[in-house]
Amino acid sequence: MIDTDILPTPIWRDELDDEYAELTARLKDQVPCLEWSWHLPWIDAINRLKVQRGAMIMAHSYQSPEIFHGVADITGDSLALAQAAVTCDADLIVMCGVHFMAESAKILAPEKRVLIPDLDAGCSLASSITAADVVALRAQHPGVPVVSYVNTSAAVKAESDACCTSANAVEVVEAMGTDRVIFLPDRYLGAYVASKTAVELLLWHGRCEVHEKFTAQQARHARERFDAKLVAHPECPPEVWAEADFVGSTTAMGRWLAKESPSRVALITECSMADNLRSQFPHIEFIKPCNLCPHMQQITLSKIYACLRDLQHEVHVPTDTTTRAGRALTRMLQIGRQESA
Repeated sequence: MIDTDILPTPIWRDELDDEYAELTARLKDQVPCLEWSWHLPWIDAINRLKVQRGAMIMAHSYQSPEIFHGVADITGDSLALAQAAVTCDADLIVMCGVHFMAESAKILAPEKRVLIPDLDAGCSLASSITAADVVALRAQHPGVPVVSYVNTSAAVKAESDACCTSANAVEVVEAMGTDRVIFLPDRYLGAYVASKTAVELLLWHGRCEVHEKFTAQQARHARERFDAKLVAHPECPPEVWAEADFVGSTTAMGRWLAKESPSRVALITECSMADNLRSQFPHIEFIKPCNLCPHMQQITLSKIYACLRDLQHEVHVPTDTTTRAGRALTRMLQIGRQESA
């Protein structure tokens, strides 16, 4: 295993200024200029190496701008990345996100090689529930289907009837065709979904360590102090949604900004999301509050380079788990296609 702290730093070439002029201009307000001179040689080295490897780099919307804009071939929320894993032509995928995302890519495309730059990039939601917990819930509520948020392990997905993302959770729950559904693991997302459907949801106690920190007071401060519109993720506590002008998934947030075009907005979600949207909406002023996901921040340019260079940190999922979890993920994708049709 390679220690990325002692990797030789890619060499600066004067030509980089011209070759990446457009990217530099796009990110001038997102990345401090002193940091950019450090990032650019790594970006260049990764982009050259991924061509040599025939690799596809996927990055979640919570990745830092130098990764999201600098080296990623495909970007988006969990649903978009899951769909891309199925349809992309590359045999080698590098998932710049957290571990459950890399597992999902491997489950949906088992014939492909999936790498993650840091195996320890986890998720508080995925850690909040186990496959044994799901089995116990089924025993307590026989015949009630289980819908699992994609922020879960492969083993939990394998015990589920369907998966969902924050973008399609309501549609997936209603597609179960029952009066009651076990929804896990995020209690706040579950409460939001319950407010949008007549289906009774039996909720787990998991919470996202990033979104649960937001408060209604922070939201009100952003509105009153900066006259900003408030856009919140449904993983936030209910008192935060009550203050928001819009509540939705990461993709839905971008659509709302494109439609409403507010002069100022506070995205009540992970910080890098706002950083990455700034280049798409330069006319909008983005106001804090936001919180950084410590797990997403474990993915760095140097780790991506090491991952590609040495083809390390490959993600494996047992065959039986792949088969059963694949059914739950495929059901999610099928419902997503029906809704977008």
